[in-house]
Amino acid sequence: MARRLAFLLAAFCLAGCSVARFDIPGAGGDEAAYADLHPYYAEYCALSQIEKKPGFGADIRGGIGGHSVFYLNGACRVAGLAYPVLEVCDGAGGQPPDGVGLSMNAHFVNAKWVATPGREFFFHGGLMPDAPVTRDTYARVQREAKRLRIYEGIVFHPWVFAAMPPGWAPEDTKYEASVATDYAISLGRGRYCARVPVSRTQMAAMVKFLNEQNAPYRSGAQVFEWSVFSDNCIHLAHNALAVAGLWAPWRIHRPFLVSVFDFPTPKNEFVNLMRRANDRRLLDLAQAYRDPAARRSLAEYGRLPVGPGVLAESRGPQRPNEVYDTDLKLIFYDAPPFGPYQGWFAAIFSDPAVLDLGRNGKAFAAAYRDAEADRRPLGWWQERSPYAEDPAFPAFYDKFYQAVAQEHMRLRGMEQRRPLATLD
Repeated sequence: MARRLAFLLAAFCLAGCSVARFDIPGAGGDEAAYADLHPYYAEYCALSQIEKKPGFGADIRGGIGGHSVFYLNGACRVAGLAYPVLEVCDGAGGQPPDGVGLSMNAHFVNAKWVATPGREFFFHGGLMPDAPVTRDTYARVQREAKRLRIYEGIVFHPWVFAAMPPGWAPEDTKYEASVATDYAISLGRGRYCARVPVSRTQMAAMVKFLNEQNAPYRSGAQVFEWSVFSDNCIHLAHNALAVAGLWAPWRIHRPFLVSVFDFPTPKNEFVNLMRRANDRRLLDLAQAYRDPAARRSLAEYGRLPVGPGVLAESRGPQRPNEVYDTDLKLIFYDAPPFGPYQGWFAAIFSDPAVLDLGRNGKAFAAAYRDAEADRRPLGWWQERSPYAEDPAFPAFYDKFYQAVAQEHMRLRGMEQRRPLATLD
């Protein structure tokens, strides 16, 4: 434990010395094209620290560990409720019209997360990429957030109001204290995002899980108390993706001495998610069989945790910017100088297959062809241990190759609808 703690402290010291780069080429671009091909998707974002300049209401300065948010395309707030509740939303032709952005904040008493409708407002506050942040635009974004009633029904802890300059109305304080953290992210933060397509059924499972997370606080049975070690914003997104079959859940509210040495952090989790959801080794039947989450995903959803459309994006804060400093930090919690995360991070942003939708599809089409070409008969496997001893293996075998064939076919269908790359 002492060694791990020393590594952790050294990570703060060493990794906090440099400003993060958010100008790395990423998978931004045609959002409509992406949503047309992958109408239901989850997007996890590791956000930089926030450094507000003096003279703009609340004094907001965040640590170099950053924050994280979670966007769901194909989910939306239930209309007419004075509290954030989610549902799966379908538009014309079965295509979801947009999505909702979720943020978990220590400010809240009666909720774990709040929901901001619309991708563009959640991430950009409705501003164009090169639009400056001025005193006027800053005020305009907050007015729009109030119109959307993001905090309707949400109670804040008293210390949030006590930290404000004199004269601020409580309702105005909610929006002032939370801009660039719960909504309009790019006004004051840079981000690294991992986008993961899911099925409608998986989206419904995540929506159910997230509503259940808020339920005890909505009813008043519990008061929400945020904890960096045992229940933070990364736990929420990680466990929502676990419900969708991506990986094992991360337990919350473990004993302090356990949690302090094993807790998720924003930038690390971005790397973990990109590596997991692009791990094409899981297209090997033996590898998938040894992976409990992959077996569960096949059993419950008929899908593997890995598939096409998992892309990385980097995006800096809005510039020029009168309200926020834009030279910002976001560190890894790693074992310096030999920890693996910086190398993994660099590998992600140097891989064209996770930065471009067409190249991503081409890479997965080749991987699916290889998986189908390498297929051995069920009997071949059943002559070997441990497959012969597992009565569930034949069903797993069938589901694995059904999933590979269906995803390969879906890729071909995508290419026919919207040519992005030569997939054959």
